[in-house]
Amino acid sequence: MIERTLESRIIDKIDTGKAIVLVGARQVGKTTLLKKILHEKDFLFLDADDPATRNSLTNPTTEQIRTIIGAHQYVFIDEAQRIPGIGLTLKIITDQMKETQLFISGSSSFDLGNELNEPLTGRKWEYEMFPISWEEYENSIGYIKSEQQLINRLLYGFYPEIINNQGREKETLKNLVNSYLYRDILAFSDIRKPEVLENLLQALALQMGSEVNYNELSQIIGINKITVQKYIDILEKGYVLFRLNSFSRNVRNEIKRNKKIYFYDNGIRNMIIGNFSPLDIRQDKGALWENFLVSERQKQNLYKDTFAKMYFWRTKQQQEVDFVEEQDGVITGFEFKWNARKSHRLPKTFTETYDAKSVLVDKNNFRDFVKL
Repeated sequence: MIERTLESRIIDKIDTGKAIVLVGARQVGKTTLLKKILHEKDFLFLDADDPATRNSLTNPTTEQIRTIIGAHQYVFIDEAQRIPGIGLTLKIITDQMKETQLFISGSSSFDLGNELNEPLTGRKWEYEMFPISWEEYENSIGYIKSEQQLINRLLYGFYPEIINNQGREKETLKNLVNSYLYRDILAFSDIRKPEVLENLLQALALQMGSEVNYNELSQIIGINKITVQKYIDILEKGYVLFRLNSFSRNVRNEIKRNKKIYFYDNGIRNMIIGNFSPLDIRQDKGALWENFLVSERQKQNLYKDTFAKMYFWRTKQQQEVDFVEEQDGVITGFEFKWNARKSHRLPKTFTETYDAKSVLVDKNNFRDFVKL
């Protein structure tokens, strides 16, 4: 079993008087991690995918909750977003049954977050979990083996089930996309046209790592700009993709409103467009490399609470920097190349204007970027 970065952080918060909430996409390993943490404890496991469990935890009275929990000190509610009104039920447990340590997992932040934020304000530790990170992967199988698997990871991604089913990656990814991307997101949002969601995902996958124009997307797909923005917001809250804003300090010729879109997992992205061609013949090799690096940096910044802000930079004159990070007042520009040339430099307009550091990331030094 691959050791996850969040394990030690969660263990440190046990028995501190607050619920522990773990959210993220389906199949990233939330249930596995929490069961591992609890395996030596006598805990009550409540699976909200089970209709009987959902019924018993939907608007129960305080005494009914006490009967369900019994003498268990540790209670794990899995897929909690499926239980109507779960936030108020959890509030009762944390307020009135202080000897009980709650563990809650959910696969849809856009739903679970709405249920929990107000009822559990000040009563929870919340963590986001993603597909396996490069750091977790390398720590598990070692430097040499992970190096040998780099191209496979760029093509097939880091979902645990993919890593555990080598040779069956395409079939496994197809099942993941069909069962999670469409079923869960359609179930926990008010998207009424699945075909529109599918068309939007394909358009975004083809523009991965590029600046996205909402007006252009609305014309391609045949829906209005507001609907495009709404659907992208749902996909972001569902842990399919995330956005980077452009970096600006009010310099006139910079692009201020554009955004880049990245997928949390290369494998999911490649399944959406149905392309698993070898890396060396792909026209999107650079985009896959950039998506891998930015998504890994996103995992690290969130897992380790760096509070770094992530951007990209471009001017109207087409000067650009792939990735910009601001941390503790220090601005660093990163350029991503699969095979880097030593002569490559970031634009002086950027480095001098912002007194920014300049870093070139390629396949020979990428570990310094994806392991903080």
